[in-house]
Amino acid sequence: MDNKEKILTCALELFSDRGYDAVGVQEIVNEAGITKPTLYHYFGSKEGLLQSLLTLKHEGLIKRLSQAAEYKGDLPLTMYRLTQAYFDYAKENRIFYRMLLAMRFYPPASDGYKVARPLVNEQIRVLEELFTKASIQHGNMKGRQRTYAITYLGMVNAYIELHDNEDSLEEDNLIRKATHQFMHGIFS
Repeated sequence: MDNKEKILTCALELFSDRGYDAVGVQEIVNEAGITKPTLYHYFGSKEGLLQSLLTLKHEGLIKRLSQAAEYKGDLPLTMYRLTQAYFDYAKENRIFYRMLLAMRFYPPASDGYKVARPLVNEQIRVLEELFTKASIQHGNMKGRQRTYAITYLGMVNAYIELHDNEDSLEEDNLIRKATHQFMHGIFS
């Protein structure tokens, strides 16, 4: 593992365990076994480190979600695939996903919130696009795409938080239950 990877790995663990604001640069470099100039060489600042970490990890999530959200006329199936993509990603990237969920509730003026918010908005954009395409077939959805995107994201994240550190995220029954619950709400 090179220095850059060591820094990213240590920062992820520290930020996830204690929060971005509670972790200092000195603690990161001590944990990674490198010097401050090395961290600054790769990332410029602590905020630059967070930005790099979030961007690197979040790209994989957006790629998965975009593929799962490809609408082909079957909304329940698409929502099932999307829920499965979220659960799989959260299970495979527990530490990162836990950190991302926590950062949604940081104070709006904090550096962590400012860096994380655009990533949450990107997820909402992917979901909104799905609901916009589906609204052509499902007229009752017109004008509600953003509301559905935000509601779905909140619901799926609640399931992930409730089942964090459990293997139940991989259970087909839980995916079906979450999808079914959401579908009943939007088809009413």
